[in-house]
Amino acid sequence: MDVILKEEITKEMAAQIYQAYPFLWGKFGRNGYERTAEDNMHHLNHLELAYEMGDINLFLDYTKWLQGILTSRNVGTDLIVDNFNRLIEVIPEKTEQKEADAYLHCLNQAVLLLKR
Repeated sequence: MDVILKEEITKEMAAQIYQAYPFLWGKFGRNGYERTAEDNMHHLNHLELAYEMGDINLFLDYTKWLQGILTSRNVGTDLIVDNFNRLIEVIPEKTEQKEADAYLHCLNQAVLLLKR
């Protein structure tokens, strides 16, 4: 996935999340909005790495780490799940089938992991 496409997706994710959860503006402000976009770039980079290496555990380990970091900063697991579900919705229309299938597999497994 090229950088321009990743940037497009990260901006879309931040906008969707802050529109769906307007309380985040009061809780985290503009800085939180920008961190949400950055976090989504990390999500996409880790998805890409897992795909290239053929190892879903790279993304699942990242997901566990992410959950620890974000929950320590008062971002609930439910928001991570929501974010991953939003990525599940947009990735198929933005990437080739084989890549999309791999990303969706990683994201779906990560959502199951987070819901445990």
